[in-house]
Amino acid sequence: MSSDIYPESGSRLPPIRREALDEQGKQQYDALAGRTGGTSLAGLRGPGGLNLYSPKAAQYLNGLSNYLRYESSLSGRVREIAILVTARELDNQFEWTAHEPNALKEGVPPEVIEVIKHRKSTETLAATDATIIELGRQVFAEKKVTSELFARARNIFGDRALVELVLLMGSYSSIAALLTAFDVQLAPGQEPLLPPR
Repeated sequence: MSSDIYPESGSRLPPIRREALDEQGKQQYDALAGRTGGTSLAGLRGPGGLNLYSPKAAQYLNGLSNYLRYESSLSGRVREIAILVTARELDNQFEWTAHEPNALKEGVPPEVIEVIKHRKSTETLAATDATIIELGRQVFAEKKVTSELFARARNIFGDRALVELVLLMGSYSSIAALLTAFDVQLAPGQEPLLPPR
């Protein structure tokens, strides 16, 4: 762990104190701390805790994240494959380790997770799973999407779900950027699940 990491927060910023927040921030804090019905996988440790430094931005980010994760047209399986491919392509250990168990709960087969984790060929996977993975790889690694892949993705998902799928990947890429910039560490004793590049 780097010398600029605060052990209490596991990041480069100290944990924010609840009493330092306005009412809106306190509500967000309580949701993350498990005092109310929050949906964060990491609680106060991780992106949620960092977002409390800007409660107004957190409000908008949480609204988009909650919509994309729980109200959009995307199934849990599609959502978690998209999150995992984003985490893998951005090599974000925290994001991957938070979402691999969630992907299994949402019915993502271990063989699909292994393809993403080890950047294997998608040729043996179902068309939908392969398309999500290839889309994420092209967006993040190649910085462009071929016409052929776009047409295949549009055919599988339709316009609305495809837009929501790419927005979800973009949302998790911004979370990965936050986690990277503030060098967010796994919780003490937590096993890293993502191998090095």
